[in-house]
Amino acid sequence: MKPLAGLKVLDLSRVLAGPLCTMILADLGAEVVKVEPPWGDETRGWGPPFVAGESAYFLSVNRGKKSLALDLKAKEGQEAVRRLAARADVLVENFKTGDLARFGLDYGSLKALNPRLVYLSLTGFGQTGPRAKEPGYDAALQGYTGIMSVTGEPHGPPMKVGVAWIDVMTGMMGAVAVLAALWERERSGLGQHVDLSLFDVGLFALVNLGESYLLTGRPPARLGNAHAQIVPYGAFPAADGWLVLAVGNDEQFARLCGALGLGELVERFPTNASRVEHREAVVEALSQVLRTRPRAYWLEKFQGIGVPAAPVNDLKEAFQDPQAQAREAVWTLPHPLLGSLPTLANPLRFLSRTPASPSLPPPLLGEHTEEVLLEAGFTPEEVRALVEKGVARRR
Repeated sequence: MKPLAGLKVLDLSRVLAGPLCTMILADLGAEVVKVEPPWGDETRGWGPPFVAGESAYFLSVNRGKKSLALDLKAKEGQEAVRRLAARADVLVENFKTGDLARFGLDYGSLKALNPRLVYLSLTGFGQTGPRAKEPGYDAALQGYTGIMSVTGEPHGPPMKVGVAWIDVMTGMMGAVAVLAALWERERSGLGQHVDLSLFDVGLFALVNLGESYLLTGRPPARLGNAHAQIVPYGAFPAADGWLVLAVGNDEQFARLCGALGLGELVERFPTNASRVEHREAVVEALSQVLRTRPRAYWLEKFQGIGVPAAPVNDLKEAFQDPQAQAREAVWTLPHPLLGSLPTLANPLRFLSRTPASPSLPPPLLGEHTEEVLLEAGFTPEEVRALVEKGVARRR
């Protein structure tokens, strides 16, 4: 049995952070009902790529859920959500601050129906503060939180991370918050409201760079692929591609220089502090030698002497890596339109007794509308009336 078996989650979120959070819970055994408007989660239309009309974006974060297509602007739709929330353990939503209060679906309203409900709100800036009412988008939050200011080449423009980095981390933190609130509920018997924002997560994730600023008052600069406090640490060009060196101590640096025939660098820059101070000279000397041989040659050599190094893979190379194959990094699910659907495996699949595992494929729009409403106590006539009025949609 999975660790969250029996847990009922009502997912009113869309796009990325919320759906990723609820997919993690689904992989761990929770029963997740995804409430989306009759026209669908926005990401159903985000592409290409599309396969059999389904977008890769939507498929990436909605595994294991049942789709209930419901119009929350209609009073009947709002009442249906209230009936579902009354029997749910968790509700996840990412509407703008205050929006769901207009429908009587805010935490205060639903708490009166279900005091045990754990209610997670994911927003751009949180429920309080001068920006609370503003919408939150990952790219904007990467700008607000400063991560773009330290990403990119030193003399180039600021760059965002290649995936929606803050959204992804907020989804993961959301799952942590839900589990913490559920554990506390075991003692108190009560649910609670979790106010989690992309802004707060983005600042928290600055870790050593954020702490360095707090201690010195100096905002760090962009360093490209380099590390602010360690040299050499980053991407270097070989004759036929790029590799990463992550030399964390003086002994490793000495072994690296011995392999490259650069013993004089050890004499000139024996400590990490000296290498950080003379970063450009160290990096240039290493780069000149590394460019003379293919990447595979250097990787084999460095592995043999215990110098941390890795290839800079594209995604094809990453998924074909023997480690990815051995760890079964792809889960394949049956899908009603696509046949066999490869999906990204949950890293929590290695719990020794109750590992995460896939259940349902990402749902078609409204695929489970009738099933979910009937299980919640709606009569067939009530379901039919909701569909005929356009409040609900079924596949």
